[in-house]
Amino acid sequence: MEQRYLLGNEAIAHGCLESPVDFVTGYPGTPSSEVIDVLRSQKERSYYIEWSVNEKVALENALAAAWCGIRALCTMKHVGLNVAADPLMTSAYTGVTGGLVIMSADDPFAHSSQNEQDSRCYAHFAKLPCLDPSTIQEAHDMVRDAFPLSEELGLPVIFRPTTRICHSKGDVRLGNIISSARKAEFKKDPRQYVVIPAHTRILHKKLNEKQSAVKKRLVELGYNTCSVRGKKLIVASGIAASYVQEILPDTVSVMKIGAYPIDESWLKEAVRKHESVLVIEELAPEIEEQVRQVAGNMPVHGKKDGYVPYEGELSLPVVAGIMVKAGVLKKNPYPDAVPVPNLPVRPPILCAGCLHRAMFYAIKRVYKDAIYPSDIGCYTLGLQLGVVDTTICMGASITVASGIAKSGEPHDVICTIGDSTFLHTGIPGLMNAVYNGADMTVVILDNRITAMTGHQPNPNTGLTACGLESIPVSLEAICRACGVTFVETVDPYDITGTMEILKQAKSRKGVKVIIAKQLCVITARRAGIKRGRYMVDPDTCTACGTCIKFGCPAIERTAEEKAVINDLCSGCGVCARLCPAGAIVREVKR
Repeated sequence: MEQRYLLGNEAIAHGCLESPVDFVTGYPGTPSSEVIDVLRSQKERSYYIEWSVNEKVALENALAAAWCGIRALCTMKHVGLNVAADPLMTSAYTGVTGGLVIMSADDPFAHSSQNEQDSRCYAHFAKLPCLDPSTIQEAHDMVRDAFPLSEELGLPVIFRPTTRICHSKGDVRLGNIISSARKAEFKKDPRQYVVIPAHTRILHKKLNEKQSAVKKRLVELGYNTCSVRGKKLIVASGIAASYVQEILPDTVSVMKIGAYPIDESWLKEAVRKHESVLVIEELAPEIEEQVRQVAGNMPVHGKKDGYVPYEGELSLPVVAGIMVKAGVLKKNPYPDAVPVPNLPVRPPILCAGCLHRAMFYAIKRVYKDAIYPSDIGCYTLGLQLGVVDTTICMGASITVASGIAKSGEPHDVICTIGDSTFLHTGIPGLMNAVYNGADMTVVILDNRITAMTGHQPNPNTGLTACGLESIPVSLEAICRACGVTFVETVDPYDITGTMEILKQAKSRKGVKVIIAKQLCVITARRAGIKRGRYMVDPDTCTACGTCIKFGCPAIERTAEEKAVINDLCSGCGVCARLCPAGAIVREVKR
């Protein structure tokens, strides 16, 4: 057995290889993306792997593979599970023959997400088993064991690591990578796989009948444990269980919940050996509600009485503070950290030379008094440039824009959406806007990659997850097929030409689409594309501040208030086109 120091997602990927997995799908979403990135980097693969166009497509592909008797993994982040919820709920009815593991990575504190939802609630809703690791080692072991567990139960298994598991590092004991010898075979059974009402009623009853056996099996597997050491009991799950175990007094009992659904009889027997209970878990009170149901008149503290927060992620100081409040600890061993005074605020910003900044600049100049719905991606940072008014979920920029335009709001409406997001869920909204006669402009920010989650390819890139060439989709053709008659492609680095097309769009009625196409600067750098650099002639610079207002991190002020370009310059040349004095010129190497 080998031990290695790994990122949580690397350990999870290795656990899948030890199972072994046969079929892998997913849509990029932080903090889950690295699992597929690691799996696709394996040079000798015995499994199929793809980045799917969205999470619903990914799950339906994986479910179909599991129906063929092979082991399938489907990865996404918690909000992606909303997109996949339709097949998820019904997959519990149909069940699987090969193991199906659905990795839904949660993001407490919303480090890189639009909400903090709890995937355990979906598991409860769908009546599917859910594994909730508390350490990186446990994440590796759980996902390895989840595939045979899924086959044993005949159900998909939800695997729910959180950001602190996915993106932390630790020593992990690894097993051997195994090559699969399974052969896919779909055995026709319409009563199992065709969910017409007559079949559904029977399948739902069977699903309910499975629940008792599922709960007992999870107890037998030892994912849920209780160590009785005193009259007070702390119940914890996920990363919170690791924090509790690190600071727990020897005289306090501890229960760790790593799997759901929880067997009520086991839970009741363990809880009632104590006089009071404190439940510490992140996000939803999934465990606390069940503890309260079996505790009788025993005091139960947790989220419902204000001991544990409903929002944010837990940490050692926070958990210790909860334990002090509950009388488990006398004082918090982790005093509040005092921030260093007078540190400058550093909000996230778009990269130097990013096409989005140039496009947003042009939009703001032409659509001066408009409403700007936007979407999920790097370009959400356009908020700082005053051109993002709404962001809800993947693909919603177009539908929100359509709703605002059709509501009677008199201002112009111009929305922005990335190429990957457009292909994910933007196309139906565009069809709907054209069909219902909305008056709006759609800007597709096409940087040729899924940048925000780690530069994964998409159908617009021309490469598969494994780097094989594929036929890139035509965004222009898709938009025209949706009924859009005004479809124009611009280079956002050409500010003058871009603004001219924006003016044409503004003067027309109906749905107009502008595709802003330019390679992501990070992708260009990795590909070895060099555009040179620009510099400011200090004698010509008038310190007017035009280039500073553009907001590029490569442009700074000198002590004399004049502009200077630093080493971040990527050579896009937009600032040179904006400078009214002509002081910004291409740097000449000598």
